[in-house]
Amino acid sequence: MRHALWPYQLADHTREVDRYFRGELAMPMEVLLAVDDTDGPIGFVELFIRPYAEGCTTSRVAFLEGWYVEPSWRRRGVGAALVRAAEAWARAQGCTEFASDSLIDHTEGHAAHRAVGFEEVERIVCFRKNL
Repeated sequence: MRHALWPYQLADHTREVDRYFRGELAMPMEVLLAVDDTDGPIGFVELFIRPYAEGCTTSRVAFLEGWYVEPSWRRRGVGAALVRAAEAWARAQGCTEFASDSLIDHTEGHAAHRAVGFEEVERIVCFRKNL
């Protein structure tokens, strides 16, 4: 599922997952899975607490770093259930704000965020260069 969500990072996924389960990564802080009736994974969220997020006013912001639901399970409440579980995790960590982001042209992701109660706070285009 990580490959489907972040196809541009394929080489990193296996190494990151291994490091996560060995307790060697600070991020994500939490991973929540949605499973079907046979305990097969059908969706996930990766969560972190950031010191800042666009549009937020607190200095401990729960952040939805990754959110994915298998296409055949979309529009059936799986994504919303994952976000509700993520919100419960965030509250348990003492957070009062929950943030996320999405690529500027990913309109399906924008709609999914709005459907679970997120509000858009700004749009940015990020740049980088090698030094």
